[in-house]
Amino acid sequence: MATATAARPTARAPRRTFRPRTLVIAVCAWALAAVFLAPYLEMIVTALRPKSELRDRTYLPQHFEWANFVEVWKESTLGQNLQVSLVVAGGATLLVLLVSLPAAYCTARMRYRGRKLFLLLVLVTQMFQPTALLVGLYREFHQLDMLNSVWTLILANAAFNLAFAVWILTAYIGSIPPELEEAAMVDGTSRFGAMVKVTLPLALPGVVTTVIFTFISAWNEFVMGLTLTTEPDKQPLTVGINNFIGAYTVEWNYLFAASVVAIVPVVVLFAFIERHVVSGLTAGSVK
Repeated sequence: MATATAARPTARAPRRTFRPRTLVIAVCAWALAAVFLAPYLEMIVTALRPKSELRDRTYLPQHFEWANFVEVWKESTLGQNLQVSLVVAGGATLLVLLVSLPAAYCTARMRYRGRKLFLLLVLVTQMFQPTALLVGLYREFHQLDMLNSVWTLILANAAFNLAFAVWILTAYIGSIPPELEEAAMVDGTSRFGAMVKVTLPLALPGVVTTVIFTFISAWNEFVMGLTLTTEPDKQPLTVGINNFIGAYTVEWNYLFAASVVAIVPVVVLFAFIERHVVSGLTAGSVK
């Protein structure tokens, strides 16, 4: 009886063995991360460097000048430029979603004559660069008396990002089985209701990809903002930062302080939608 009820040996967790390959991969990963993070670190250090130490060869300043972030707001139109960029990037993203979602849904779900030609034309428009159309855009908005307007930048940025959004959303919506919408419509839901309640939640990774691409593209846009706006307080942030570069001198501390401010909204955007980005990258990997 004692032999039958003998205590069984407890299972031990497998011991982790040291592998040189793992160490090499970790070192390479940290080295690659350091290469990509070094410019941002240099930007932050220079933004906190006093003007008297800008030409010093030391990597770190003797003392940090936090007042640079305060003075850059007082001595420039950075606040207005930041507001313009937020309105332009947000407005362009919203306009692209409002137009591309119905277009992508119709293209993915309906079969009609000229469907492939429509997709081809959408792809062709993506090949045009804004710099090649600047003269025409300037003359058009000048005749419409829409220069130095936020709406001008919203329309221009939305137009150049619309093609990519239609292609991405068409691919995502086309991968969703239409039987799910048909089941919802059998239960009494309209086609629009099925699209909103069934298709769009499943296509959320594609929507998030569109939002990220459009927002960052509109946020980083420089050439159209420089051409279509001339008043300093109505220019986007990318153009406002460029104003710290003079003909003979460059205010490096203010330039990098404004650059640090410029990356904050993008970091905040990624912090809020990071989980949707990860789900979009792994969508379809498990059946």
